Amino acid sequence: MLHTDAHYQALPRPGAGVDHRYGDRVHLLSYPYPMSLLAELCAETTGQPRFNQIVCTLYDWLLGEIASRELATARADLPTRMKVYNPEGVYAGQVLDPSQKVVVAAMARAGILPGMRFYDALNYLLDPPCVRQDHVFLGRRTDASGQVVGVELSGSKIGGPVDDAVVLLPDPMGATGRSLIEVLRLYQDHVPGTPRALIAAHLIVTPEYIQRVCETFPNAIIYAIRLDRGLSTPQALAAAPGVHWDQEKGLNDNQYIVPGAGGLGELMNNAWV
Repeated sequence: MLHTDAHYQALPRPGAGVDHRYGDRVHLLSYPYPMSLLAELCAETTGQPRFNQIVCTLYDWLLGEIASRELATARADLPTRMKVYNPEGVYAGQVLDPSQKVVVAAMARAGILPGMRFYDALNYLLDPPCVRQDHVFLGRRTDASGQVVGVELSGSKIGGPVDDAVVLLPDPMGATGRSLIEVLRLYQDHVPGTPRALIAAHLIVTPEYIQRVCETFPNAIIYAIRLDRGLSTPQALAAAPGVHWDQEKGLNDNQYIVPGAGGLGELMNNAWV
């Protein structure tokens, strides 16, 4: 008879991340390991091929954090290589439930590489028929002065309903929130089914992004490694994020993030348009 170890029956979930006042659906994972990689990614001297390698490493790490917090678990009895020597050589405990449905929404263009990292990894972790990748094509619309005035959604390839699925939206930079909101509206208004969760995964976000997304889609969950609010007042910068939300600012006049990382889509693809 196999006796199970209580230690493995309810695995712990990771910690909450940075303390803030944005609400419990926002998670800022500013830990030393990803912050060090992100600092290198944003440096002026970092280019290809190192640039994309860091993006992949950071999104591999982010998926581990998000999966450990948000995905469902199930009980498994998995024999180890020691089973041939001892009948107790069985891991009996929780693993990620392989039968749960996950949809990855890859957003062109900066989100294509992160989307593929999520999709490939999830096919190893879960039953592949339960994992799907969609594609959404969009870009900023700017006026003659370079000011961002909106987002243009030029097309999409959606693979079916999203009922009871966790929808993951990996996009490196959460600047204004307009792109993510456009994608969320696409799934809400034009894709059948009610998802179990809508989860955005970013490297960097701004206070403006968080506010717009939380107001428009209060059911969305936001994960980010870094919050950039470099143009905030000294009072806001001295306090926990969200305490003086009205004094926080992370976007310059052209709607680019400060301190930021520059144009990640351009850098990922060596395409300067």
